[in-house]
Amino acid sequence: MENKNRNVSLVPLKESEKEKFISDIQAAFKKAVIEEFGDCDEEIISKEDVEQSFHAKGAESYHIVSNGQIVGGTVIEIHPDTNRNALSLLFVNVNEHSKGIGLAAWHLIEQLHPETEVWETCTPYFEKRNIHFYVNKCGFHITEFINPYHPAPKLCEEQETGKDPYGGDYFLHFEKKMK
Repeated sequence: MENKNRNVSLVPLKESEKEKFISDIQAAFKKAVIEEFGDCDEEIISKEDVEQSFHAKGAESYHIVSNGQIVGGTVIEIHPDTNRNALSLLFVNVNEHSKGIGLAAWHLIEQLHPETEVWETCTPYFEKRNIHFYVNKCGFHITEFINPYHPAPKLCEEQETGKDPYGGDYFLHFEKKMK
């Protein structure tokens, strides 16, 4: 599927491309941590966490392609029994930020699944760039602040491994009602 305005498309991820996807998402997530906290020697999102997203029930994995180049990726979970779907992972490569690629990709995801009644996602509390993107650009609403006193919904729980010293027990849960 392609968004003509930004020449952005979603291309299904092949098994042979998963290692590159994982290294690209790790680099993108690490940049956000370095911007917020300074130097970072930690693995921000583990290979195992990304692979878990690939294998989740209803998972669809895509490259985000712009002008013929892979510039990011996404994993979504589609649940036709409830039409309550999830954005598990979305990233744009570091050198492609602020070009409208993420928003164009999000619009393609929405077009790909018009049956969706509610989209949901989570992000660590410190990810100001993500919070701005989800709320101000994509139309999501913050529905919960996940912290040690308020347990995580299933989606956030899956994204939190306990090994992340930066997100830790603090996440924001978002929803976007479509209909």
